[in-house]
Amino acid sequence: MATGADQAVGMGIVSFSLLLFTYYTVWVIILPFVDSDHVMHQYFLPREYSVILPGVAALILLLFVGTFIGIVTWKNRKPKKSE
Repeated sequence: MATGADQAVGMGIVSFSLLLFTYYTVWVIILPFVDSDHVMHQYFLPREYSVILPGVAALILLLFVGTFIGIVTWKNRKPKKSE
């Protein structure tokens, strides 16, 4: 069973993910149809970052996953038998 701390951490992660998804969706899908002088534009980064930031995040994720797999593979290596 999950403890109260586990549930709180899980709810925090879900809330953060929902907030990030909503922000990105509004930024990429809705904002291009809003006039450029509207006050809503001041809460968002320039549109170029909507491609750059997820790309950088994907590269960092791949780096961490590759490093983790490399470390696990390296630690599970069996020494060669010398006969």
